[in-house]
Amino acid sequence: MAMLLETRLLFRKVKDLRSLTPRRGRVKEKWAATRAKHPPTSLALHHFDAKYSVQLGRLWPSVRVALLSERKYGALLNNFSSDAVLANLQAQGCRDFISDSDAEEYLYNLHPILSAAQSCPEPESEVGADKQEESSDGAMKKSDVDDQQRPPFLLSRNINCAVFPRGDITRFKPARPDMQGLLGYYLMDAASVLPCLALDVQEGHRVLDLCAAPGGKSLALLQTQAVRFLCVNDSSVSRTQRLRKVLRRYVPKEFLTDENIRITSFDGTKWGEIERNTFDRVLVDVPCTTDRHSLTEDDNNIFSKSRTGERRMLPKLQVELLLAGIEAACPGGEIMYSTCTLSQIQNMGVVEQAIHQAQQNHGIHLEVVDLQLVTNMFRKTFHFAPDLHLGVMVVPHLAANFGPIYMCKLKRMT
Repeated sequence: MAMLLETRLLFRKVKDLRSLTPRRGRVKEKWAATRAKHPPTSLALHHFDAKYSVQLGRLWPSVRVALLSERKYGALLNNFSSDAVLANLQAQGCRDFISDSDAEEYLYNLHPILSAAQSCPEPESEVGADKQEESSDGAMKKSDVDDQQRPPFLLSRNINCAVFPRGDITRFKPARPDMQGLLGYYLMDAASVLPCLALDVQEGHRVLDLCAAPGGKSLALLQTQAVRFLCVNDSSVSRTQRLRKVLRRYVPKEFLTDENIRITSFDGTKWGEIERNTFDRVLVDVPCTTDRHSLTEDDNNIFSKSRTGERRMLPKLQVELLLAGIEAACPGGEIMYSTCTLSQIQNMGVVEQAIHQAQQNHGIHLEVVDLQLVTNMFRKTFHFAPDLHLGVMVVPHLAANFGPIYMCKLKRMT
């Protein structure tokens, strides 16, 4: 009996000590109760293995390893900042991939063609034109240069993006504000700059960024310093608020006026009903499976079981957004469609459907713009998927772990 009382007293003392001992801030997770048996990242990897192994063939194993490895970033330089950012980054071993030797070599080879086009005189009359054609056998004519050898578009100027050399996975330090409080660069996937470059924004253009948040591409478009008016839209109010914060941290207050920039939170699929035949350039960077995020982050993952229906409806949403962007462009305007997925259904499949529906349902004729210029200029910085019949795609690679980024450019003819 005495032993039983001693045991009870001992247990009581232990309980008292537990009540006096402060608990830790973090409680060990009970895996069996809280962890999903098949987390979204595992479901995404299983899905990609099944789909992309067929789509990419022998290329998929290397792309798979790169997607599961740490990605590389680029530093989009902020032309509104007063700091000498590029010089500081170059001192750390970075280079501006847009003005590197590949681009200079390509433009050097292109320069004689453009110069010949500019130097060929316009015929003053039909008689003069006939005499010129008779007297110069094999001479280069301006029409020949314009139609056959001049590139289908030029790259938007004043955009600069610094990257570390191939194979170097050094992380960028956070950007610091200058005397005006503006940050010197914005960190983003360097391949995400390519759609903005290829959009070919010219002086005085009205530009629409239909799915703009979080704001990196909108900021890149502003770096051209050629946009007369920029409309940035995102259907999510919370994401639009994030977009506003990005613009305030990189763009001077005097530039953030209603005359220069309009920020909206409308349903992008309805934009054809809001503003039709209005913009010279339209960027449609649609929501997608976001392959790299789907493989590495369980939070907000499109492969969560609760978002299965949303994921299956993505191609339909993407077609509707692209059609809205096409309607918003004016005749002669250009539309850039882009994603960050390898999926053929979400990439070429969406573009093909949009082209067909634009013609059938809206009487709008579109032409696909050849983006070979981009792959020629930046083939040493990025790895491009071979043999795409529509658009171009940057695929991840361990030596240059950017992407995936798909883009296809359309010109509205009617």
